[in-house]
Amino acid sequence: MWRLARPGARSWRLTAAARGRSTVSAASGGLGGWYEWLAQSAPVQGAQDGLVALQAATGLPWWAAIVGGAALLRTAVTLPLAAHQGRLLAKLENLQPEIKKLAERLRYEVSVRGKQLHWSEKVARFHFKKNLRRIITELYVRDNCHPFKATLLVWVQIPMWVCVSVALRNCSVGAIGSEVQEQFSSGGALWFTDLTAPDSTWILPVSLGLVNLLIVEIFASQKKEVSRFQKLATNFFRVVSVVMIPVAATVPSSMALYWLSSSFMGLSHNLLLRSPTFRRLCCIPRTKSDSDTPYKDIVSALTTKYSFKK
Repeated sequence: MWRLARPGARSWRLTAAARGRSTVSAASGGLGGWYEWLAQSAPVQGAQDGLVALQAATGLPWWAAIVGGAALLRTAVTLPLAAHQGRLLAKLENLQPEIKKLAERLRYEVSVRGKQLHWSEKVARFHFKKNLRRIITELYVRDNCHPFKATLLVWVQIPMWVCVSVALRNCSVGAIGSEVQEQFSSGGALWFTDLTAPDSTWILPVSLGLVNLLIVEIFASQKKEVSRFQKLATNFFRVVSVVMIPVAATVPSSMALYWLSSSFMGLSHNLLLRSPTFRRLCCIPRTKSDSDTPYKDIVSALTTKYSFKK
């Protein structure tokens, strides 16, 4: 099989990318100019070059290169960010008792002050909330654990997922050259030998949905006290997990394989971050909700919820 690692491969990729502009435009169908712009953007082009370089350097078949690339990105990029998120969330949880005590003290002080100045209940409530926000902000600064910092994982993971997905679609439709598309057409394995075609068996899409649902259920199982917003968020992600099944059945198998690999690595990392040993290794503070037997607790919660046993 012809390989991209031969001399001049870099210049070939650049030339092929230029030749493929019209192909991207045609492949975008009715998606509009925004997709064409995204498909030709620098991040997507970088993802394409990275995929080609990984496959050329390792000599792996394309299906293995896609799986390996997903594992590499998840482990090198999102796992450290997930550990950072875990440290922040643990600090926030450990702050709650202190915030509760300070809130009770503040409520008493506001009550005394309100009687002295004859504040109405509305005015007293305003001063209480204003000062409580100030106190909480000072605690966040003191412990360097502002909740917004915990969203960094999302802001990195989603764009990365989109860029790699579009890059794989470009490779599948021949947007960077017919040679890569030909390699994709025979670079699959088992039942999905053609990575440019959707998985007609629906094995990849259904597996993707099941893995995503398992991630959602594991996350939901650790919450003992669930707010209304958390219930809505959990149900939303359940719906998204189900909707992704028919979506994955309509895209090239290369994309469905990447999505499944990425989700599986996410599930693995989610479980890894429950390990008390790994949490200590990542310097994640211990919290009141931490368990010494997290995996046993997960199985117990799921079996109880779905009545897997009598």
